[in-house]
Amino acid sequence: MGAVLTGCGGGGEETGGGGPARSGARAAAEKTERTLRETAVRDGALLLARYDRVAEAHPATAAGLAPLRAAVAEHGKALAPPRAKDAPKKGGTDGGAPAKDAPSPAPGPVPAAPKAAVKELAAAERRRADAHAEALLTAGPELARLLASVAAAAAAHAYLLTGLAEETPA
Repeated sequence: MGAVLTGCGGGGEETGGGGPARSGARAAAEKTERTLRETAVRDGALLLARYDRVAEAHPATAAGLAPLRAAVAEHGKALAPPRAKDAPKKGGTDGGAPAKDAPSPAPGPVPAAPKAAVKELAAAERRRADAHAEALLTAGPELARLLASVAAAAAAHAYLLTGLAEETPA
């Protein structure tokens, strides 16, 4: 029985197989994942700011935007790098709440017409869906599943926002 168990190691890192090349590849994959997550969280924070600015400029849209905005906030929490969720704040930011803590570039002026403002949000959600879909090409399996789910949600948000824009007075 002992011989069978020792043969199951498969030359993993514990037994020295693959050594530096395998650990280098793992480090590169972890760096790629962290970068993808940080980019997604930063972009989500900018989108949250855009939702806030539209709701503030056009209060009649706030009720329709609130559930979509809440979902974007949850996506940011899910996409935050694991250490950022558990670690104490570094540099005044927390991976789960970058919209309030991290200074972000302004998302631009809000159109004066509520309909146009909601259409811009729909376009921003489409861009977010496309960005997450593109990130799938370099993400590891677990992150790829999460990105695919968030991309699908962003596409659904774009669809819903397009409908909301049609219902919104000009």
